[in-house]
Amino acid sequence: MSGTTTAAAALRRRAAGAGANRWVVLVVLCVSLLLVAVDATVLHVAVPAVTEDLRPGAIELLWIVDVYPLVCASLLILFGTLGDRVGRRRILLLGYGLFGLASGLAALAHDPQVLILARALLGVGGAMIMPATLSILRQVFPDRRERALAIGVWSAVAAVGAAVGPLLGGFLLEHFWWGSVFLVNIPLMLVSLPVGRLLLPESRGAGDGPWDVVGALMAAAGLFGVVLGVKRLGGGELGPFTVAPLVVGAFLLLIFVRRQRRRTHPLVDLGMFARPAFSTAVGCIVLAMLALVGLELIAAQYLQLVLGLSPLETGLRLLPLTFAAMAAGLAGARMLRRFGPRRMVSLGFCLTAGAVVLLTVMGGSDNAGLMVAAFMLLGFGLETTLFGAYEPMLSEAPPEQAGGAAAIGETSYQLGAGIGIALLGSVMNAAYTPGLASVPGVPSSASAAASHSLGEAYQVAAQLGGGVGVALRRAARDSFVHGLHVTLLVSAALLLLGAVMALRLPRVMHCEQPAAPVELPAPREVADSRVSA
Repeated sequence: MSGTTTAAAALRRRAAGAGANRWVVLVVLCVSLLLVAVDATVLHVAVPAVTEDLRPGAIELLWIVDVYPLVCASLLILFGTLGDRVGRRRILLLGYGLFGLASGLAALAHDPQVLILARALLGVGGAMIMPATLSILRQVFPDRRERALAIGVWSAVAAVGAAVGPLLGGFLLEHFWWGSVFLVNIPLMLVSLPVGRLLLPESRGAGDGPWDVVGALMAAAGLFGVVLGVKRLGGGELGPFTVAPLVVGAFLLLIFVRRQRRRTHPLVDLGMFARPAFSTAVGCIVLAMLALVGLELIAAQYLQLVLGLSPLETGLRLLPLTFAAMAAGLAGARMLRRFGPRRMVSLGFCLTAGAVVLLTVMGGSDNAGLMVAAFMLLGFGLETTLFGAYEPMLSEAPPEQAGGAAAIGETSYQLGAGIGIALLGSVMNAAYTPGLASVPGVPSSASAAASHSLGEAYQVAAQLGGGVGVALRRAARDSFVHGLHVTLLVSAALLLLGAVMALRLPRVMHCEQPAAPVELPAPREVADSRVSA
């Protein structure tokens, strides 16, 4: 009898992450997240080396860069809900294995097609890992106050990963070949697999009814089409290969929503969106990323092409933003308890809008002090907003729907980022192009080529040479700065709209007493759980 009681107690502790072990679990989950976040940006600095070695065409190069986030965003709901059904730890460990294998394939790729395939498999692995980390965190920390602290650490690690990617890639490229940016994942995954299997608790939802395979594939195909269309719009392409994926993807997602409403056991409980806290939090995540991700790309171009900084100097100049985001993530739990979700998210939006307006002071000359102050305010405000939105979104979801809720949050993040690149990129182009239409002495064909981007304008100016080239270069730089100011103001307006939207969030953070972590399973269930582990 005592042996059975001891085994059952151990099973309860493992399932709920009781005691100090839950903080060890948080460390393991954060390492998982760090790998995925780093891999999303580490390739950016390696693109020139990949281009020189593999000689990909323009379309192949585009797919090498974009296929990872595209596949990852498309499959988040599929694997998030599958984890609720078959076990979140199981999906996470499979994601580890696939991520490691795909990293090896990418590092040894000898042609563009193999690298595209490897990057797609990395996206599949990332989609398995991302929602699993948040949903396991939801189960391991049943107390909302502790969960808020854990989400703060989790989000701070995400900010670190996004910033470390380009710096790590630049360091590796200085000493090794481009494949090293992928090869570095393998030893980390070889450690994460056994450690994760030993320390991470298994958890799953209620498992009522069959898993909706058709609905899962429909959601994946719909998201793939929408994200692909949005990315092409962000690149300035408006044609049948842009409109068709958008229309087909939107149609599939509409059918998916109707299908879920009719099913007795839906893949995603759309009733979660009837809760103001959940739906508003999702909307705030989309709006925050919509306003800022495209702006980040434009800022990187400004630092390199207008101020003439190197890629490494650009990465270092953006580090204050990351440090401020880390600080906001670590202080997020305390701020959430003191201010509540409503005031915290609204304050975060307003701080970020203020930082964006402050950046409009930037011109053609470097102002490092102003930029550092604005980036710190930007990072703190953005992380405050995202933390204050993620925490109520995850807490409002039923525990059995944790994987689906985490997947919805991550999907909204990815969609907001994609739409932001498309929208703010369009605003930037609309403000940038007119300034190059009537530069004295510049042929119309050269003006048309220069209007595509600031980088192309510099190339055209170098080809023209002389005073005409100098005039075109100056006009392009001034037009880019003007476009940056317009884009900043549009971004600030979107952020203030988010501050108004956040008023629908709860006023206070309700910290009810957590229920008993796990009911004592029947002997047969104990045996089954041992086999599955």
